[in-house]
This record gives sequence, structure tokens and C-alpha cells, in this order.
Amino acid sequence: MTTSAAADDRHFKSLLAAVRGLVACDAAVLLRLHDDALMPVAVDGLTDEAMGRRFPVAAHPRLAQLLGSSQSLRFAADCGLPDPYDGLVAGQRELLAVHDCMGAPLRHAGKRWGLVTLDALNAHAFDAVGPPHMQAVVALLEAGIEASEALHAAHARAAHEQALARERRAGVAAPRELLGKSAAMQQLKREIDTVAASDLTVLILGETGVGKELVAQRLHLRSARAEQALVQINCAALPEGLADSELFGHKKGAFTSAVQDRVGKFELADGGTLFLDEVGELSLPVQAKLLRVLQSGELQRPGSDKQLRVDVRVLAATNRDLRGEVAAGRFRADLYHRLSVYPLQVPPLRERGRDVLTLAGGFLEENQHRLGARNLRLTPEANAALLAHGWPGNVRELEHLLSRAALRALSEQGRAGRWIGIEPRHLALQAVGTSAEPAGLADGLIGAPGGLRAATEAFQRRWVEAAIARHEGSLARAAEEAGMDRSNFHRLARRMGLISR
Repeated sequence: MTTSAAADDRHFKSLLAAVRGLVACDAAVLLRLHDDALMPVAVDGLTDEAMGRRFPVAAHPRLAQLLGSSQSLRFAADCGLPDPYDGLVAGQRELLAVHDCMGAPLRHAGKRWGLVTLDALNAHAFDAVGPPHMQAVVALLEAGIEASEALHAAHARAAHEQALARERRAGVAAPRELLGKSAAMQQLKREIDTVAASDLTVLILGETGVGKELVAQRLHLRSARAEQALVQINCAALPEGLADSELFGHKKGAFTSAVQDRVGKFELADGGTLFLDEVGELSLPVQAKLLRVLQSGELQRPGSDKQLRVDVRVLAATNRDLRGEVAAGRFRADLYHRLSVYPLQVPPLRERGRDVLTLAGGFLEENQHRLGARNLRLTPEANAALLAHGWPGNVRELEHLLSRAALRALSEQGRAGRWIGIEPRHLALQAVGTSAEPAGLADGLIGAPGGLRAATEAFQRRWVEAAIARHEGSLARAAEEAGMDRSNFHRLARRMGLISR
């Protein structure tokens, strides 16, 4: 989190605390309107997962009514419209419904800025709250919003909005945000914002599924190149014989299947950013050609004598230990040093504490709209189960797990209720990545020669071998169980000598 973002966070929280001093309630939320959806910028009295939710206005009729109103509104206790905060009030031993709900639209510079919502479990909590009370709340918040907006860096905000607008015009969905306020994530966001404005090459390191692609997107959107293209290529998916063509293009006739000229990813990214995902999977010959482009800024299409100059900022990502790969002779030392000018380590989910609940809220909000479900909610027991889990598959594992849990809960409870409660049994955490074989995989590894790294590699090899056996040789199903991309899993198994091709 940047210094400005942290200041905003404290500022909005203090405003909500003041609001609760004016109006007694169980929860108060400040939401900002952004691209036809309302985003919580401060929450007081709701569970952690609420901060990870994004509320499309069209999908939440109460919020839509408030946003379209010229004054505050209070909803009757028997109102049939779904309440977006049912089951999200903090400190409850079970999921409870909101029975008194009111809110007001907020404006800044003559435009709709967002909403404030007040909720209570007692159906008569707001009986004594009249228009003067809410006028005071709105005046307080709008003054606070005015102060916050005045302190923002206009250039950075405009660049970010323009980049998102460009992607919307191109029909591309807005990228997900890096959610979470753990110390590890705040440090990562500070590092990203430190290096983003430069043209330094960044090496993004982290386990599979931690969100390295989101880091690359944030780096690009906060750079001076945000108006230009962000071009991404998955190096693990490059066929050995076509890697040159994908990266550098080719001239017609350069090889048998080259029936026309092709523009490579470096040329497509000229003036912008090129993101080399899974860069550790490149072969040594391609590594040498990549190094030459990074050193000189010039490339030569296969089949052409012409040198082309490109202006590209390179971001690279890998889940491999590239220093170890260099020591083993599988990765060029000079390319490693060229790529790792500014390394960024993305923390695994197990080191991010309660961020797991914020992320869960975001994934559940996506699922409830995708499934046409009403208010997918985690029970307190499910929250505890998520916090206790070790997350070997990181954020990707959490996303897929919640998609499965949402389907199970919806199938069991249907759409008739006020919400759909997700219980630990729907999460099925004990079943993820387990079977009869893995329980004994670690036998004999403790105290084995070679230290932690050797033991980790041995465990990984046994796990992969057992997974392939469990799925009767199907690499696709084994890769799905491992939470890995199929091509990455195939390369891993081949490197371990478990398959021949």
C-alpha cells in the first residue's frame, strides 16, 4: 500500500468511526462508485471478507436505489429486496440477517461519488434517526471526501483511470486488484509503486498461484507506459521450435510453415511492456537470443537481415529458484542478472494472515453473480477453516476451492433463501490435494542427506509420481489436482524423468 493509500485508509476509517458516533448501528460502510460497481473503501462492523467484495450496482437493487436517490433512504424490515450485508455483520456466532438498513448517496464535485450505508440487526434501531441526522452524516462524509480528493496525486490517478478506460474500450475486463492489507502485501505494494515509474527490468518471484500476473499488471498500470500495450507471453507454453517466432517474429519463407511475415511479441510491445511469464522454462538457445535483445534493444526476425530497434520494458516471472537453475547450468547467469535488476518476491497466501478472508469475499462475489445466486456467505466456522488451512496452491487454490464450494452450497440450499451459507463441509479442505498415498510421502525425508532443498525436491518428485499413478497416467487430471497449468506440469514431470516426452 502506498503512503497515499494508507493515509486514505486511515482517513476513511476515522470518518466511519465519527458516523457511528452520530448514528448507533452495528455496521457502517463507505462505498465508492467505480465502473458501474461499488467498492468498499472503509468498513466498520462487517467481517474481513466484505472488503474483498465488489458490488455491481445492477446486481444489488438496494444499493441501486440508494445511488439513484437524491436523499437518504430507509428500507422497511420486511423489504423483499436482498440486503448485500446479510450474514456479513462481524462478531456473530452464526449468520444473521440485517433487519434495519438505511443509507445515502454521496457526491463530490457535482458528481456521484458513492454511498454510505448503515445497518443494524435490530429492526427498530433507526426509528429515531431522522433527516437531520442523515444530513449531518452526509455533510461529514462529503467534507472528508473533498479533503481526500484534494490530497491525491492527480497525475497518478489520471494515468490509472486512462489505462483502465483503454482496456474497457478494447473490450478487455478490468484486471483484478492485489487485495489484502497484511504486512507482507503492504510491503509488496510499496515495492511495486517504488519501481513502477522506472524502466528497470523486474523479476517477479513466487510460488505457483500467488498472483505474479497481477503484480505485472499493477507495475504496468503505474508506469509511464500505461497508455501503451502490456503484452504477455507464457514461456512454458512455447513449443521449442516456435519460441523464436513467438518472441521475435519471422519473415515469410524463414522455415517451411512460414507462409507470411509474422510480428513477434517484442515488436507488439514496442513502447510498452512485455511480460515474460514462466521465464525459467526457456531453453538455453532462446535465452541467448533474449539476452542479446535485452542488452542492445535490437532484434532480427528469423529469415531477415534487417535489424529492428524496440523500446520495451521487460517484466519476467518464475516460480523456479533461478539461482539454483544457474548453478545447475539450466539458466544463463548473465540473463539472470539482466532480468533481476529489481527482484520482487510475492508472498505465499499462508504468510498473509486474514487476507485470505478478503480474497474469499472477492471470489464469492464473483461466483454469486456468475451463478445467479443470492448472497453467498461464509459461516464463522468456514472462516476459521480458511484461516487454518496451509494453502499449498495459494490464491489460485482458494479461487478454485470457493468456486466448488459455491456450487455445492447452491445445489444443497437452492436459491429461495435470503442467503446461501457456505459451511466447512462445502469447502472440503481435507480433500484438497490428498489421497491414500500422500500421507506417507514424507516418510524417510526428515534427516535425509542434502538438507531442506534435497528433501523438498524428493517430496515433490514422489508427490508428482503418485499423482500421475492415481490418475492412471493422465497428465491433465494430475495437473488439475496439483493446481498447475498442464504445460508446466508436463515440463516438471519430464524434468524429473517421470515421462519420456
